[in-house]
Amino acid sequence: MPSNTLPSFTIRGATVIDGSESAPIRADVSVIEGKIAEIGKIIKGNEVGEIIDASGLTLSPGFIDMHSHSDLRVISDPENIAKVSQGVTTEIVGQDGLSYVPCDEVTLAELRKQLFGWNGDPSEIDWSMRDVAGYLNQIDNGSSVNVGYLLPHGSIRMLACGFSQEPATADQMRHQLDLVETGMKQGALGMSAGLTYVPAMYASDDEITELNKVVAKYDGFYSPHHRNYGANFLDAVADCISIASKSGCKLHLTHCHMSHPKFHDKTDQLFELIDKASSNKVRITLDSYPYLAGSTYLHALLPSWSAAQGMDGIIKMINNPSSRARIIENLNVTGSDGNHGGTVNWPSIVIASVEKNSNFKFIGRKLIECAEEVGKTPVDFYLDLIADEIGRVLCILHSGYEPNVRKIMQRDNHMVGTDGILAGKKPHPRAYGTFTRYLGVYAREEKVISLSGAVARMTGRPAKLLRLKDRGFVKVGYRADLVLFDDLSVKDMATYENPHQLSKGIESVFINGQTTWKSGKRTDSLPGQAIRANA
Repeated sequence: MPSNTLPSFTIRGATVIDGSESAPIRADVSVIEGKIAEIGKIIKGNEVGEIIDASGLTLSPGFIDMHSHSDLRVISDPENIAKVSQGVTTEIVGQDGLSYVPCDEVTLAELRKQLFGWNGDPSEIDWSMRDVAGYLNQIDNGSSVNVGYLLPHGSIRMLACGFSQEPATADQMRHQLDLVETGMKQGALGMSAGLTYVPAMYASDDEITELNKVVAKYDGFYSPHHRNYGANFLDAVADCISIASKSGCKLHLTHCHMSHPKFHDKTDQLFELIDKASSNKVRITLDSYPYLAGSTYLHALLPSWSAAQGMDGIIKMINNPSSRARIIENLNVTGSDGNHGGTVNWPSIVIASVEKNSNFKFIGRKLIECAEEVGKTPVDFYLDLIADEIGRVLCILHSGYEPNVRKIMQRDNHMVGTDGILAGKKPHPRAYGTFTRYLGVYAREEKVISLSGAVARMTGRPAKLLRLKDRGFVKVGYRADLVLFDDLSVKDMATYENPHQLSKGIESVFINGQTTWKSGKRTDSLPGQAIRANA
């Protein structure tokens, strides 16, 4: 449970980067009752509480993860070491259109199966939650970080329409609109979508536009994993802009990356789209992670028609010779909408996690090598592994193009999201290293962005989008969500081979004035709170 004692303390002699992109200043900062009480030179003897010597260290607002898959971890794992050790004080969950509320008993059971690769299925969860209020109430019972929630469009459509591939009926549309209205009233920050995942990909843009009109009414934002990150990337972005324009909703392009070879060194085309829309009053922001590989559950690459009956239906399709042949044709020849319309690049896939002991030998290895070892074609190995594991497989997909990653992070509407998946044996290192990689590699070493700019991407910029009235900046009266770090040594240590390594250089982390990380160790404090829109 959160502590009722809010200690007072003075951080003396820090270099303060306040989240506004202003130049750093040298200052003392005092904290009283969980809030920043004074910033400036505090005369010796007038300090409050414990004196923390911050000479040679940088003080910034707590980092905000704009794209987190810690939906269950923030409830089931009091440590949450991957995020706390990076300086994260707030996570935004409910991403990619798939999470656990709103739900009923039937959809929750299906979501737990579908999302196993992202979140596992921890036994510590109180699965009685059915709506946004129920989920956020669990956060208030004690969490390692503050947590905000996006309404997951795919889960909402599943609840109203099941796995139907047909347009929503009038009644189903009313049900979805009611669910969005209720969720926004209960504190959701906006709505996410996962339009290469079932069942969300069955929805038309018109359906999504209508739902976003409700989101816009509450000044929320739309955060889509859009329909294509492949050869039709720009068309998909244009569709998102159209939805935002017609609905009046703010648009946040999440995990915005241009990886397809067709778009290498073509970021100017993306920026032209964004700038033109912005000049027409469409409000657009974006986030990204500083890595080239992506990650998701392995069965995400399947064509949508094969997943129209949920996980049980997928297994039946794989084991039926006729439908299996059709799946293989899509994956290898004609293209799969689950793979952004293209054929699967088998050499790019690494198996990150499985559940069965008999398959542990495949973890951390390329799919094509595993297939060769057991004497199967890559596609047959892929399908058999999904069936054997009942979909409980996490994969990493190596693609990406470094010059594009750098140009996107330089945008003045850019923010930071880990897209971090914490389940599994060898998850993507972005879950453990995204924030410190921006600070250490791209700000200090490569100077792609300034240190103040890097901090703003993690703090002030997202705080404005999220409408946080007292977080995201080092300002008097603001909550003391703070990070104290060594800007000369801060560095990500997580790798694809060893993703669980903790970052270096994060000295202390505070949430609501309570210490969650100190001198390289997690404290037992759980001061995180639910972030409710308009609270």
